[in-house]
Amino acid sequence: MHRKTRFAKLIVVAAILVMGAMMTTNASADCGGFARNKNSATLQNQDWKTSARQPSFGFAQFFSDPIVGMWQVTFTAEGNGPSGPPDGTPIDAALVVWHDDGTEIMNSGRPAQDGNFCMGIWAKTGFTTYKLNHFALGNDTTNAPGGIGNPAGPTHIVEWVSISRDGKSYSGTFTLDAHDTSGNNVAHILGVVQAKRVTVDTPSVF
Repeated sequence: MHRKTRFAKLIVVAAILVMGAMMTTNASADCGGFARNKNSATLQNQDWKTSARQPSFGFAQFFSDPIVGMWQVTFTAEGNGPSGPPDGTPIDAALVVWHDDGTEIMNSGRPAQDGNFCMGIWAKTGFTTYKLNHFALGNDTTNAPGGIGNPAGPTHIVEWVSISRDGKSYSGTFTLDAHDTSGNNVAHILGVVQAKRVTVDTPSVF
């Protein structure tokens, strides 16, 4: 009996040693496999850092409204009747940036001494439509054609535009109301607005 008991103990010890060796081998294999596995977290991190997809840029595009960006814009008179500028008369040509915080800035084609930067605020009115409320502060250069003239009243521009399905253009209508320093309306112009998106690959504008 004593020999049988001792033999049984030896078998148990041997089994424990074998199991321990197998577990050590598996653990080593797992560590090696993790380091070499192309789907491992480490390699995925390296992959997104060098990926051409640029995930952070993709997220920014996803969350930004399609109107956000830089645009080449023309304003043309239309529908003013006999007392206003004829249809097709150019009113302005500008570079415009719509920001994702709901603000907008325009670099007008007007002479710089007249005041060629103006700003606005926009809201989305439909799936592809927008309203822009825009104000310009300028100078009256009639009394100082060679320099900066006296301050002029504000010009109020309102646009209603719709962006194209591909997001590369927008178009719509505008009203322009110019005022003197006393707030009197001195000009009222109706027209159409056309815009083309400016990208990092745009070679030139206007």
